[in-house]
Amino acid sequence: MTRYGLLAIVAALIAIAIGRAFGVVELFVIGAGFAGAFVAAVAFVGLRSPHVSGARRIRPSILVAGDVGHVDLELRHTGALRSTRFTLRERVRRAHVADHVAELSVEPMPARGTVTATYQLPTSQRGAIDLGPLEAVVTDPLGLLRRTRLVAGTDRITVAPRSHQLAMPELGSGPLGRHLLAQARRLGPGEFHGLREYVDGDEPRTIHWRASARSDGLLVKQHEVEGLRRMLIVLDTDPDSYADPMSFERAVTAAASLALSAVHADLVTRFVSGDVDLRGPDVAADALRVLAEVQPDGAPLPMFDHESGEGVGLLVSIAGSRDATGHRRARSVVDPTQATVMVTTDETTRSAIGVTARTEAEFLSNWNALVGRAGVRRPVGAGARAGGKR
Repeated sequence: MTRYGLLAIVAALIAIAIGRAFGVVELFVIGAGFAGAFVAAVAFVGLRSPHVSGARRIRPSILVAGDVGHVDLELRHTGALRSTRFTLRERVRRAHVADHVAELSVEPMPARGTVTATYQLPTSQRGAIDLGPLEAVVTDPLGLLRRTRLVAGTDRITVAPRSHQLAMPELGSGPLGRHLLAQARRLGPGEFHGLREYVDGDEPRTIHWRASARSDGLLVKQHEVEGLRRMLIVLDTDPDSYADPMSFERAVTAAASLALSAVHADLVTRFVSGDVDLRGPDVAADALRVLAEVQPDGAPLPMFDHESGEGVGLLVSIAGSRDATGHRRARSVVDPTQATVMVTTDETTRSAIGVTARTEAEFLSNWNALVGRAGVRRPVGAGARAGGKR
């Protein structure tokens, strides 16, 4: 019952009571009119209310912060009579933001008919969005009664953080590639690749004497140095490490970009943040789900010593300041086959293979310069993203 419905009942009772007390027929008529209107409202909402069931579909299926998301509602009216016009109402809730109620007006639906409706989903920030329940609300023409029916239950949507596709380092290319090449040579000469002519500066031990005896000149053995095979990404969530919330958001973007790009490059990827330690074939999707809701809560980082695995490795530590816990632990790792890159979102790194990320543009520019790919800047496409509806 609405406020107007309550007023109608009160007015009917008062009019009938006064009419009886003073014998005023007109008041009896007025009271009967109010009562009749209320009875008509009961019959209207009882007979014309839609018997609707519904389902949601999110577009695009994978949501990233900054995208324009849409919720498509497919409604089916199972009643035997044509419905009246009604309103769909759905509550949209997310952490640290006031609740929003989406309302859509739906024209009368035929018996056993279907219809679709759409509303826009706010995805300006990463995080989880709770939808529902979805309800159909019917009000009689006079606004005396309101009836609400459940159409669909609740659902949770994950909005992944912004990310960029980064070029992975290649041995010998850029400062990081040259550093990795030195690391790779510590693993040995690598697989035999072929023979080439001797040039000044080649070590005598690389000469292939049997092949040289059958040739007009000296031939040396050429080996293929193994490239980057694995990456460990560490995100520090200590709030004392970051100057402000935007600094932490840049760190989340950097972590998401590195995780997706490493998996896209077929590197054995591991992601560590707080008490989370992710690996395996689904590490990119799992990392995005964690990064969608991660907050600077100060959860202690685990000890990450020598990263077991074959080939050359890369440890990327992400934090706000140079003296953050994550950076200190990264510097303590002793692994002759693994290089360490510090990413700082508040300060300059002061390292030849560090990345300063005081803005997103600075992060992309410095990373590309580090790997010898200046000018490359590509957003991650939908096909490379992971996350979305859970």
